[in-house]
Amino acid sequence: MKMSSRRRRCKRQLIKFTQHIARLITGTLSSDNEDEEQESTTVRYHPENLEQLQSQTHFSRQELQLLYRGFKNDCPSGVVNEDTFKNIYALFFPLGDSSKYAQFLFNAFDKDKNGSLSFEELVCDLSVLLRGSTEEKLNWAFNLYDINNDGQITKEEMLDILKSIYDLMGKSIHPRLKEEAVRQHVRMFFQKMDMNQDGVVTIDEFIDCCQKDENIMQSLKIFDNAV
Repeated sequence: MKMSSRRRRCKRQLIKFTQHIARLITGTLSSDNEDEEQESTTVRYHPENLEQLQSQTHFSRQELQLLYRGFKNDCPSGVVNEDTFKNIYALFFPLGDSSKYAQFLFNAFDKDKNGSLSFEELVCDLSVLLRGSTEEKLNWAFNLYDINNDGQITKEEMLDILKSIYDLMGKSIHPRLKEEAVRQHVRMFFQKMDMNQDGVVTIDEFIDCCQKDENIMQSLKIFDNAV
């Protein structure tokens, strides 16, 4: 009974944190919310940690404080494990199976590979995705696709990622793509990016190709003016 209650509480905590992130992305994050004003009397960021995060991210002091309140006020442990991360991600994609993509995304966030995400890890990656340079964003995307972290993307890794994306979208994709169609997308990807045709895509090949693709460059700018 106690464990079930703890899980429900953790789910509510993550929903609250995700709402803060969504408001940050849409530019509606502000400090005039009544709940936030109440929280400000009970939650304080340690100055040394705040200064360090400011130097590591593109967020202001106020933005970090607001994000921190959404993450930490009701989550004393200060970490999120993979199962909980998958549960919260599933709330946003009810028509499909988001578990596999959420796993890949969790691994990309989990820089120290200890099986849990700290606020620092999450906010540093959010900083890159929302306000990083083009090269920083492309590096982050490459690390997501490089599942085994060996410095190169294989056809198998790209196939796994694309299949997880189609699983994520689920019923929202009509008609449902067959695996052969996904494999064809992978072949097209490698034909375009694998410049020396050695069967793998390196970070240099990935960045060079993406920078020459207008559609990819436009997609990277989607959050440029969000906050």
